[in-house]
Amino acid sequence: MLNDPTPLLLAERVLALARANQLRLATAESCTGGMIAAALTAIAGASDVFDRGFVTYSNAAKTEMLAVPAELIAHKGAVSEEVARAMAEGAIRHSRAMLAVSVTGIAGPGGGSVEKPVGLVWFGLAKGSFVHAERRLFSGDRAAIREAAVGVALQLLEKSLSKGPIVGS
Repeated sequence: MLNDPTPLLLAERVLALARANQLRLATAESCTGGMIAAALTAIAGASDVFDRGFVTYSNAAKTEMLAVPAELIAHKGAVSEEVARAMAEGAIRHSRAMLAVSVTGIAGPGGGSVEKPVGLVWFGLAKGSFVHAERRLFSGDRAAIREAAVGVALQLLEKSLSKGPIVGS
């Protein structure tokens, strides 16, 4: 994991932007299993802006740690826009962060379906009362899908902190 320097470079930029904006960050991860938090905390001094990471791999963890309604997961599925949004919102509510990214997906090799194939990943980004969700479909093996998801999550944080088009203040 993190043999590619790109996630670490992105993480450095995210942390610098968070410092400049005086915003604390949180992550809520399912299929990435803490890899986004690992990229951020691989950078010395991250603790001044990175508050915490939630690894909510099971549906029960999503409900218990982030208050994602069990009924929502049962109705929409853990890998859905609605759950990605709820995870990001839950990370904000259950931390001291002002900006949170969430990831839920199917990294494979099994577990996919026609409607939700292996490689499907939903991202959530919460900043204040604004919540953005984004769907991506990645190819490759489990490691490639997870690494790609980490990159996109860090890019979403970077765009948000750069006052890009994803999230307004």
